[in-house]
Amino acid sequence: MRHLDADDFKQKNGYDVDGTWYPRVTKILEVKAKPALEGFFREMGSYEAADVVKNKSAEHGSLVHEMIQRVALGEKPVVSEEVRPAVEAFEVFAKAQGILFHPDFIERRVWSAQKRYAGTMDALAEVGGKFGVLDIKTSTGFYPDYNLQTAAYLQALQEYEVKQALALPREIQTRWILRVDQQKTCTRCASKLREKGGRNKIRNGKSNGTERCLETEHEWGAMAGEVEIREFPYWFNDIKAFNAAKILWEWENNYWLRQIGYLS
Repeated sequence: MRHLDADDFKQKNGYDVDGTWYPRVTKILEVKAKPALEGFFREMGSYEAADVVKNKSAEHGSLVHEMIQRVALGEKPVVSEEVRPAVEAFEVFAKAQGILFHPDFIERRVWSAQKRYAGTMDALAEVGGKFGVLDIKTSTGFYPDYNLQTAAYLQALQEYEVKQALALPREIQTRWILRVDQQKTCTRCASKLREKGGRNKIRNGKSNGTERCLETEHEWGAMAGEVEIREFPYWFNDIKAFNAAKILWEWENNYWLRQIGYLS
């Protein structure tokens, strides 16, 4: 990414925490290769077309995040029809699973003074009596990059000064990824239709030995929400991988980091 000047670099790549600039966790992780994303760009045929879908998908994901977080706080927001199935599915799932969001730690900034980075957590929550980081993803699956992101937050929350500054009510014990999505299912072959970012994506499905329908023969049911939560209690290797990614990111951005005094 090109930058106009040092201020532009700082604004696009980090946060200011109490007068100190730190690079963002998500920017650091952009240094990691993403084969699936590369495949998406090839499939779309041009960068411009891919960028439109990517931006619309990001808007959709942000809207789902906002609605879920507001519902988790006990609010009753007016939910757009665009994301209603996902939000309603989350309400039912969260109640059944006993997921409790801590109201003071939704969209909360966290930072590591020792490793020198910052990020914004989706939530700290309690699930099954455990207290930990909960990250919301509007995706079709669970991907390794999610583990690196949550590991960065966990590492920061182990620092005494950070725990004191945030006034954590309990020690962080674990982390979860909460996957929230919505899709239509073909009543004939169980294929899935996902409509997001102005792009329709059909995934194969087979039911009782029935082969997938031809594209024009699917009989789609109503849009339905899908919610799944997974705990990732082991994070030692993920923290090592994130720290290694940070070193590589610093190498790649050496010029600007020296310009702003982050690297001496």
